[in-house]
Amino acid sequence: MDKLPESMTVIEISTPGGPEVLVPSHRPLPIPGVGEVLLKVAYAGVNRPDVIQRKGLYPAPPGASDLPGLEVSGTVVAVGDNVDLAVIGNRYCALVSGGGYAEYCLARMDVCLPVPSGMEMVEAAALPETLFTVWHNVFERGYASPGETVLIHGGTSGIGTMAIKLGKLFGLTVIVTCGSDEKCVAAEKIGADHAINYNNSDFVERVKALTSGEGVHLVLDMVAGSYVSRNLQCLREDGRHVTIAVQGGMISEINMAYVMSRRLTLTGSTLRPRTPAFKATLAQQLLAKVWPMVCEGTLRPEMDKIFPLAEAAAAHAYMESGAHIGKIMLEV
Repeated sequence: MDKLPESMTVIEISTPGGPEVLVPSHRPLPIPGVGEVLLKVAYAGVNRPDVIQRKGLYPAPPGASDLPGLEVSGTVVAVGDNVDLAVIGNRYCALVSGGGYAEYCLARMDVCLPVPSGMEMVEAAALPETLFTVWHNVFERGYASPGETVLIHGGTSGIGTMAIKLGKLFGLTVIVTCGSDEKCVAAEKIGADHAINYNNSDFVERVKALTSGEGVHLVLDMVAGSYVSRNLQCLREDGRHVTIAVQGGMISEINMAYVMSRRLTLTGSTLRPRTPAFKATLAQQLLAKVWPMVCEGTLRPEMDKIFPLAEAAAAHAYMESGAHIGKIMLEV
């Protein structure tokens, strides 16, 4: 293994603000602690939480890097205590709590997933954030099971496209909402059974029509705000509502008598602040239940655009434009 450099190029948030506040800088190489590895980053994913952090609204949890970037792929170049030296030189993708927008990044070994031999590193880096999020919220918190119908908002986002693909692989009927007819066509091409353009039709009425008035078993909600009361009208009796983001606002007004009479369940989660032990358990579940599909090639992320690391600001501007279908990546 080549001698490691003393410093690395990173993308810092110079001050809370627009995409232009993402600026290249140099920092010392981080040193892996107990249970950690140092990855030489190949690619990093761009995700909505990065944008919210850049705006100053989503600070890094205690002990995490202040650099944006929650998922990477790369090669192990150094290990901390309690990690087998044999992993040095191996390719992994990893969910990280920050620090992905850099040439090198620390990751806990127990949340690293091995990159299959036939898989491109850019695709591997596009998996962890959406895969951990969708698996936990749709199948664990949302209890989705084969034969059920799920409503996914933001059908062409990174989360939305992963939810479509995982949903179909696990026997769900998937209805999505999108902001244009073109995106609806794209979502159906990716695998959605039905796509609703929320700008020219009422998704509540469309869902009822598509389910013969029954409603869906589960809603995966990333909008919150005024959407919640409408989402609840899309649920059948004993339906489940899982919120994973609040892009439409943090406050919702709902009719609790309606929740009671239809025995609805409301839950939600955020991934980044969860404990290392929780994330490690989630990684083991993914290795057992989903990673075989990745290894055989039946599950691949939906890819959109790749930017050089130095153009992280342009990648953020592109994400905020809403034009993307699938994942936006940074090449390191």
